[in-house]
Amino acid sequence: MLEKIREGSQGPVAKIILGAVILSFALAGIGGYLGQTTEQPVAEVNGVKISQTEFSRAFQNERARLEQQFGEYFAQIAADPNYMAQIRQGVVDRLVQQELQTQLAAELGLRVSDDSVRKAILELPYFQIGGQFNNDRYLQVIRQMNFQPDAFREYLREEMTRSQLISAVAGTDFALNSELANAVALQQQTRSIDYVVISKESLQQNVTVTEQEIADYYDLNMSQFLAPEQVSVNYIDLNAANLTLETHVSEADVKAYYDQNKAQYAEPEKRRVSHILIDNSEDDDAAKAKAEDLLAQLQQGGDFAALAESSSDDIVSAEMGGDLDWIERDMMDPAFEDAAFALANKGDFSDVVQSEFGYHIIQLTDIQSQQVKAYDTVKADLRAELERTEKVNAFYEKQTEMGAIAFEISDTLVDAAEVAGVEVQTTALVDRNSLPAPLNTPAVLAAIFSPDVLEDKMNSEVIEVGDEHVVLVRVKEHVPAATKALADVSEQIEARLVSEKASELAKEKATTLYAEIEAGKSLNDLVTEQSLELRQEAALTRQAYTVSPAIVQHAFKMAHPTDTPVVEKVDLNNGDAAIVALKTVTNATVEGEIDAQLKQNITMAQVNKNYMVFIEALKANAELNLPKAQAATE
Repeated sequence: MLEKIREGSQGPVAKIILGAVILSFALAGIGGYLGQTTEQPVAEVNGVKISQTEFSRAFQNERARLEQQFGEYFAQIAADPNYMAQIRQGVVDRLVQQELQTQLAAELGLRVSDDSVRKAILELPYFQIGGQFNNDRYLQVIRQMNFQPDAFREYLREEMTRSQLISAVAGTDFALNSELANAVALQQQTRSIDYVVISKESLQQNVTVTEQEIADYYDLNMSQFLAPEQVSVNYIDLNAANLTLETHVSEADVKAYYDQNKAQYAEPEKRRVSHILIDNSEDDDAAKAKAEDLLAQLQQGGDFAALAESSSDDIVSAEMGGDLDWIERDMMDPAFEDAAFALANKGDFSDVVQSEFGYHIIQLTDIQSQQVKAYDTVKADLRAELERTEKVNAFYEKQTEMGAIAFEISDTLVDAAEVAGVEVQTTALVDRNSLPAPLNTPAVLAAIFSPDVLEDKMNSEVIEVGDEHVVLVRVKEHVPAATKALADVSEQIEARLVSEKASELAKEKATTLYAEIEAGKSLNDLVTEQSLELRQEAALTRQAYTVSPAIVQHAFKMAHPTDTPVVEKVDLNNGDAAIVALKTVTNATVEGEIDAQLKQNITMAQVNKNYMVFIEALKANAELNLPKAQAATE
């Protein structure tokens, strides 16, 4: 089993899991990953406490993921306390699962090797540029995650170890050929049925609804008859991107701009360097002594790449002889950068340099001098930049003037629109969640429904809805939410009551007819007596779409018939009722090779089922202390 687990940890499932983990942390950050707390834990798993700090970090990660998924509408979703309570509980459950897996991995003696961690780092797409691992990108991402290289490696090792267990369940599961054949035969099984539908529509002529019943229903269900709040808005939409310049940017303007700002189009000096890193997080004196010893070996003619590969604690660059690729100013730690750019010639190496990551010895391997881009290569970009600048300047000038006018003349937008050089636009009378862009943002909605704008009929302040994009709004018409009058919904209520009563009659009639069948009368006799339509399906499949889903599902749950059909009553989702007679069951014959896609679908269904069993088994055998869910800081 352990060998299977180790093999599984190298497979695609493990990489997908690791990728999802890294991405979630890279997006949201994990500040305080190693922090401790004395607060009441959110859970305790076999004596190991899951702290509020861990919960808060995981909750914020999940919240950040949801905010990215739902965008500006997340604020509305998060206002539902029940929804957020479910999110918090889901986070706790996930932390408990992870701790159970970590403990089982430790019990089995699982550990991921340095080579496996190095390989995972090199293959993760979040550390790559153009499909190739980039050490600068790697360092940048882990810094954003508040990790030093050694701490990140240990964190990743723990995640990979935990994922081995998941990979073992997903990667070692299989289905025997006989199981696959049986599953396919069951999926392709057909059933022959006769059935009759007692339609509620056919019984509606027997239903009467009184005015008193309509009034009573209205009184008891007023919340169902609310007319939503509606608003019609006049607005000004000012967007720099849509402005038309009064004068065009000339070639002379572009050339003059290039000459005045030539320094901006210089490609900075780049240096390619290698380094040997000695981690000082555990013993600073020993690390410094080791670095000085390596420096002495280099000064005596030692091979830099060989020493980096054998001695550097940066396991990623060590594999490449310490190579860090090209660097520019402001990319690396200041002390490291100063030392790297102080080296004069290719092959030179620095003294021991201390940074936040430990002690370095840096070697210069190549230099790319500063270069200035030619005018012809940048003039198109310069023209676009100048035009953009002109539009932005015009935008801010118009924004200032229009905001001042809208404030001074607060009972109309016409004057402000004239200053801005745009037209006043108007929406139809719609509910607050149906306003068109760019009004359908939380900031604009808040302004529209503020007392000044909604009740006092004043112009709003200038509202930013994007980069160099603002709106001014004014309420033209407002219809408050209100309960519709009984007269307006009387026909709707009557139709609903008629439908409900007819549905009850249909179910009562089906019950009566079914009782007669149980007493010995055949379905065919009932059809003749009641003038019903007998419907037949000689080879009903599980995927049938011409028959009511409720009938299909029920037919495949009915016991196999023997000498006589099995008859049962079924309530349909639309309010009708049916009586179904199952006559025969025909099992499919599976011959030849099973389709690969079908085989995969069946196997994956089994994998998912077994994984959930695996998780539940861990929980059942653990000592869990799960205090009541505690509110998280949102």
